[in-house]
Amino acid sequence: MTPGARIAAAITVLDAILSGQAAERALLRWSRASRFAGSGDRAALRDLVFGALRRRDSLAAMGGAMTGRGLMIGHLRAAGIDPATVFTGEGHAPAPLTGAEAAVQHPDPLPDDLPDWLRPVWGASLGADAGAVAAAMTDRAPVWLRVNPRRATPEAAARALADEGIVTEPAPDLPGALRVTANERAVARSQAYRDGLIELQDLSPQRACAALALDDGMRLLDYCAGGGGKALALASRQPGMQVEAHDADPRRMTDIPARAARAGLRITVTQAPRGDFDLVVADVPCSGSGTWRRTPDAKWRLTPQALGDLQALQARILDQAAGLVGPGGRLAYMTCSLLDGENGDQVQDFLARNGGFRRLDQRRWTPLDGGDGFFMAVLGRN
Repeated sequence: MTPGARIAAAITVLDAILSGQAAERALLRWSRASRFAGSGDRAALRDLVFGALRRRDSLAAMGGAMTGRGLMIGHLRAAGIDPATVFTGEGHAPAPLTGAEAAVQHPDPLPDDLPDWLRPVWGASLGADAGAVAAAMTDRAPVWLRVNPRRATPEAAARALADEGIVTEPAPDLPGALRVTANERAVARSQAYRDGLIELQDLSPQRACAALALDDGMRLLDYCAGGGGKALALASRQPGMQVEAHDADPRRMTDIPARAARAGLRITVTQAPRGDFDLVVADVPCSGSGTWRRTPDAKWRLTPQALGDLQALQARILDQAAGLVGPGGRLAYMTCSLLDGENGDQVQDFLARNGGFRRLDQRRWTPLDGGDGFFMAVLGRN
């Protein structure tokens, strides 16, 4: 596909998303209807669409309309490219600019690419960093890998990846974390990945897992396990632990046995955890506001009602997870959110209704720290 054809395809997909379709569904429908497109075209289209959604409001202002066409005109202007050189109407390129489109003068300053209703919540949660974090959310997220210490050292993993053309650099404060700086799309196909040397995991949850103290022989429960990323990260640090994984939807855990086997670890998948655990990790469903660089359409689909529903669900899960913590044990509450209502306020409310727990630690990471937005509070049972 030519650059103009890719822009035209992005316009079609973005119009579908703006009309209410989820981004992934809109991209999938386009791919199924466009068998002529190669893998490079699909990857380029995804980058165009997600880049436009990260900067939806500012690109619409630069392009003159909240449409797929307006967003792509704004995208080209933001990149320093004259849209008239791409919007030619030739071949599969989009139709030439109208006089009104060519005359658009975008406002200064540009919008901050946050929903209007969320702006005060965002500001109250992030304080002086609110603007910088909002700006960071308009960039593409870095790709981070976690080295599995059961299979390789960070240096050996980096060499194995380099042999396959995947360039990495270690995190300065967490050597077991590698940032991919070149050929990131090859990671999931690499031999290093298939052999269990590395896992895809963002830097912030890696830091959270590394901050949890672990002991040989302890019982650990990943209560909202999903695909098991945190259970794997924790089990790899202390293989003598008894690690169980649970999720309200067991289908999410389908891949855990294979992932554990590849990593050389043992994790028990359970639908009904019982007994007292030394550590319960609850990475609860949330707004995902810390990961909006990866799922930018979620930023625009979130509503006050949906946020309130999530906070109610989080409170219920916290209470359920707390009932599985043994005397002297700990509960690690985690979210990939940056909003106080899902984080510190949620913890404060939990402690107010559960006098048998106390706060031992609380941390928040933002994209300014190198990874996604992430929150963790460690609560100790008396």
